[in-house]
Amino acid sequence: MDGRGTAVQGPRRLRRNAACAALVLCGALALTACNGDDGSDAGAGAGGASPSASPVSPSAAPATSATPAGGATPSASAASSKKPAPTATAPAKPKPPAPGPACASKDAVSPDEIAVYRYTPEGGQYSLIVKHGHWGCPVAGGVTPFVTVGEETFIPIAEDAKIGAHAPILSGSANKPITTHELTSWLETHPNKGLVFHYNVNKAGVIDTLGQEEYLS
Repeated sequence: MDGRGTAVQGPRRLRRNAACAALVLCGALALTACNGDDGSDAGAGAGGASPSASPVSPSAAPATSATPAGGATPSASAASSKKPAPTATAPAKPKPPAPGPACASKDAVSPDEIAVYRYTPEGGQYSLIVKHGHWGCPVAGGVTPFVTVGEETFIPIAEDAKIGAHAPILSGSANKPITTHELTSWLETHPNKGLVFHYNVNKAGVIDTLGQEEYLS
């Protein structure tokens, strides 16, 4: 080549070489920057958390509500809809049956009243032939009958029994004393009248007290 061509190529080569040198320098700088970043990261990993990073404060943690073990807390609507358990109440006392009239019972027996019908001297001792029973409901005329129950029975009476009688055995409405003989004599002539007497027996089961009742059958 001529001398001009050589002179022209010289500056161009210098510029090309300068550009290449600049590129090499940039690449070196970039590599150095990358190595510096790696070192800082490694230092952070080795030393723990960065000083700028602050631990989460307890107040920043989300609040949690206590729940029963083994299940979730029931909702307010479920709790309000649950009916309270019934309380034990004392059971109520049964009402006693209304008292009925005294004449309602058909099988009642007075323990110390008898209707006297007759007598018998069999066995060497006077015995009254009687029926047990109770007072019934008043009938026409205001008379209260003595309702007898069961069969006739025999009750011995002592010869010295204390006996009180009034009409129709004796005159008047007040009891007057009579003897056993007077009573049996009247029963012999007036059998089956069914006069009502209140009586009492001794330890031997013999009538020792006999009093005619105010009410007539």
